[in-house]
Amino acid sequence: MGESGFMDIPSPSELQIEKLRSLRKYIRELGSTVVAFSSGVDSTFLLKVAHEELGDKCIAVTAMSCSFPKRELEEAKAFCQKEGIHHIVVESEELEIEGFCQNPKNRCYLCKRELFEKIGQIAEKEGIESIVEGSNLDDNGDYRPGLQAVAELGVKSPLRACGLDKKDIRALSKKLGLSTWEKQSFACLSSRFVYGETISREKLSMVDRAEQFLLDMGFHQVRVRIHGSIARIEILPFEFEKILQEDIRKHIYKKFQSFGFSYVSLDLLGYRTGSMNETLRKNSE
Repeated sequence: MGESGFMDIPSPSELQIEKLRSLRKYIRELGSTVVAFSSGVDSTFLLKVAHEELGDKCIAVTAMSCSFPKRELEEAKAFCQKEGIHHIVVESEELEIEGFCQNPKNRCYLCKRELFEKIGQIAEKEGIESIVEGSNLDDNGDYRPGLQAVAELGVKSPLRACGLDKKDIRALSKKLGLSTWEKQSFACLSSRFVYGETISREKLSMVDRAEQFLLDMGFHQVRVRIHGSIARIEILPFEFEKILQEDIRKHIYKKFQSFGFSYVSLDLLGYRTGSMNETLRKNSE
C-alpha cells in the first residue's frame, strides 16, 4: 500500500500471472467447492476464480452475525447475484458460542470452528467435495488461531497454497475487473476488542457505527479499536492531516460520543492489521 492508498498497484507481473495459473489449476482439481465468502478482497478474488473454473459446482456461503457489518453482507449478496453464483447465507451467532463473549486469545478459533462446521453440513447436503477459505500468505506472519480450525476440519486455503499475498491478490483482482482490488481490508468486528474484554452486541454496534461513519467521511482504511469506553482510531498516516483539521476532529468526537464512547483517541502508528495482538507478543517476551 502506498502513501496515497491503493492507487499505486501496478499491472500484474509474469510471476503473479503464473500464480494465477497455479490457482486455477488447484481449483479445477478440487472438482467442486464451497467458498467461505465475506465479500472482502481475498474471498471475492477466490470466489471469482473458483466460479470461472467450476461454474455451478462452486457455491458461496456467507455467515450473517452481529460482528459482520450489514454493508458487507449486502455487498456479498450483490456480487453473487451479478456473477450468477449460488449463494447461501447462514446465521452464525458468535455471542452464543460458549466462552466467546469473554474474548479469550483463541476467540477466532471458536468462531471459525463453529462456522466451518456449519459450512461442512451445507457442503454435504449440496454434494460438494471441498471447502475453501480466503486466507493468504501474509496471514502466516500474524497470530491467527482461526487457521487452526481450518486445518482441523480439512478446509483448504488455495491462496496460501499457491503463494499469493495481498499485493498479488489486489493486482490480479484489478486485472480480473473486480472493484475489490482497492477495497479496504476487513476483519470481523470482534477483532476490535482487547483480549479479555467482554464482547457485547451493544459494543459491536458502537464499533460498527463508528467505522461506517469514518468510511462515509471518505477515510480509506479504518479500524476503531475499543478499550472500555475509549475509541482508538487507526487510519492511514497520509490521512492524519485530514482527521486533525479542527472541524473534522470535533465532528468525529461529537459523533463518537453519540455512539456511546466517552473518549476518542488517534493511534499515532496508524492503521495496521492485528494491532490487538501486539499485547500478546509483549506479554510473551
